[in-house]
Amino acid sequence: MTQPPRTGAPSRKEVAAQLRLRAEASLQGHLPEAEAPQSVLNAQRLVHELQVHQIELQLQNEQLQTARNDAEAALLRYTNLYDFAPAGYFTLRADGTIIKTNLAGARMLGVERALLTGMRFVQFVSQVNLSAFNTFLQRVAAGDAAQRCEAEVMRQGHTPRTLQIDATFAADEQVYNVVVLDVTERNANEEQLQLAALVYQSLTEAIMVCDIDNRIVAINEAFTTTTGYSAADAVGQTLKLLNSGQQPAGFYQDMWQTLTSTGRWQGELFNRRKNGEIYAEWLRISTIFHADGTPLRRVGMFTDITEKKLAESTIWQQANYDLLTGLPNRNLFRDRLKQEIKPLRGQQIPLALLFIDLDHFKEVNDALGHDCGDQLLIEASRRISDCVREGDTVARLGGDEFTVILAGVDDALRIEQVAQMIVQALARPFALGAEISHVSASIGITLFPSDATDSESLLKQADQAMYQAKAQGRNRCSYFTATMQQVAQERMQLNNDLHGALAAGQLMVYYQPIIHLSTMRCVKAEALLRWRHPQRGMVGPADFIPLAEQNGLIDEIGYWVFCQAASQVKQWRDIGTTCVQVSVNKSPRQFFDAALQHDWFAYLGELNLPAASICIEITEGLLLDASSMVKDSLSRVHTAGMQISLDDFGTGYSALSYLKTFPIDYVKIDQSFVRDMVKDPTDQAIVEAIIVMAHKLGMQVVAEGVETIEQRDLLMAAGCDFAQGYLFTRPLPQDDFLTYLQNNGK
Repeated sequence: MTQPPRTGAPSRKEVAAQLRLRAEASLQGHLPEAEAPQSVLNAQRLVHELQVHQIELQLQNEQLQTARNDAEAALLRYTNLYDFAPAGYFTLRADGTIIKTNLAGARMLGVERALLTGMRFVQFVSQVNLSAFNTFLQRVAAGDAAQRCEAEVMRQGHTPRTLQIDATFAADEQVYNVVVLDVTERNANEEQLQLAALVYQSLTEAIMVCDIDNRIVAINEAFTTTTGYSAADAVGQTLKLLNSGQQPAGFYQDMWQTLTSTGRWQGELFNRRKNGEIYAEWLRISTIFHADGTPLRRVGMFTDITEKKLAESTIWQQANYDLLTGLPNRNLFRDRLKQEIKPLRGQQIPLALLFIDLDHFKEVNDALGHDCGDQLLIEASRRISDCVREGDTVARLGGDEFTVILAGVDDALRIEQVAQMIVQALARPFALGAEISHVSASIGITLFPSDATDSESLLKQADQAMYQAKAQGRNRCSYFTATMQQVAQERMQLNNDLHGALAAGQLMVYYQPIIHLSTMRCVKAEALLRWRHPQRGMVGPADFIPLAEQNGLIDEIGYWVFCQAASQVKQWRDIGTTCVQVSVNKSPRQFFDAALQHDWFAYLGELNLPAASICIEITEGLLLDASSMVKDSLSRVHTAGMQISLDDFGTGYSALSYLKTFPIDYVKIDQSFVRDMVKDPTDQAIVEAIIVMAHKLGMQVVAEGVETIEQRDLLMAAGCDFAQGYLFTRPLPQDDFLTYLQNNGK
């Protein structure tokens, strides 16, 4: 079959062939005759043209080879991009069978790439996401644009991963082209961010974030609740927005100095709400830094402590001021007397202490009733205050007893004048409603430093002098005199006798039960030291413990008491009693002997007793004068498992900071409050306040000196945890206590 004639211009190859033929013909003389004269020239021309075409053909071949090489290189790059791309690529048949994938895709499914071909992608999708994934493929096949889904894939031998899947459907080839990203970490990070944002907004503590120029960039809802400022009000504003103007001079300068040097600050300050109300807050500031160490953000977290401060102020007021007269009570008086004495030591600057007792007050109170008696006390306190200078202290110790501290008075005549003014003022008639009553005053006076150099001695001497005034007929003043030194001499003799008391076997330990009020069972006891003097008989600890502290015997005696108590606990445990803890009083002096404290724990180890078997009882005086050594000692005791009880709470300094600073487990309410709480609403209020405060601070409360059922019932109603006193039993020798324990500990 012949080829049809081809139309169009000849190709370059055809032209080259024709030229080659004509050149050969010319060289051989076969050209037409008409062309013969030009045969040589024509042949040369044809040869030249032939050479040109050959060069062109060679160039074309080189270009084709270059294009082929470029195509192969491009294919290789595509293959590398496909194979090693971080995203997974899959080609699926219409039924979901995997035709092809890259390395990332195989890694995401946890199967070697060679094994994936022929497997169905859907078999890796978790049952939870299976229905949604199938719907996704159907919508992609239907041509819906911008289709995407997330699905968890189950990988054999590997943890599940969450994949983000994008797909298109090539209808002409009936295949899905799928792009997959592993978003497991991203989703986890987003979840963490969402959780952090949720926590940030749900915190009850107010938070504000500021830039380095102290402009607020973010707040949470608690910030708005506390301050009244919304995000629209606060964001972009400086911290001056909250400034109350009530901080002392230099406060902010000190704050920023600390913040700049350490990156942190915390403390109490007053700020102003949007409505203008001043509130107290506890603020903590932290700094977020750039990688180069320069500040990026300041984060402030604060809590409104206004109500807490008001409660503390109320409790402090009740604990330190007499509710009836508004004068300082016994606690604050003792504190002020010590504070007045401190700067006078070594300077021989005199101080006078006046102890005032109203004569015949009981008769007025009994005849006219407590209301009239209270009116008389209020008026008496006003009259006494009018007789002294503004800086002098007038206090009511309780009942009809008052004291006056006259500091820096170097004129004996002035002291006498003030005392006589008080006598005369109180001798004037008292108008009590429709009744007119008369009382007088007996005043005892003692002087610092000529009579005594410590507050307790001054108070005792003034009290003795007051009784001397009463003995002389009342309505007069009496100074502490040399004849009263007999008491001091007796103390000296007692001190001498004390040195041999322990060796002579005169000291003994009694135990007073501590009753758990909710069960009325004896679960604890207090170890109380007693001294059976060969001539004096039983000597109370109040008489000889101060002597032991002064002469240094307290360490030896205190350790002996501890050993006696620990041994007794061991015996009780061995016979199966329920009393599990004994409280041992520890003098402040004992905290300065680290070796002695080590001996305590060593002895417990010898007895195989847990540290919780012993509770250490301390006084507020220890906390007032606590050095770092005392603080460390208390911390070690508490960390080792011993509990700590604060004894006679309310009679000393009662600073609330002690309860926050030291590891206190029990607060013991002094019997002076318990004794009169049934008939004295003031004492009852103080007891109730102490119980509430202690419970709020996570402490338990022991009431001392419980002597009546009425007192017990009031304490139980107030939520008191434990009680001890004569209502249950007096302190008992160890054998009698065991009998009591066996009868009342179950």
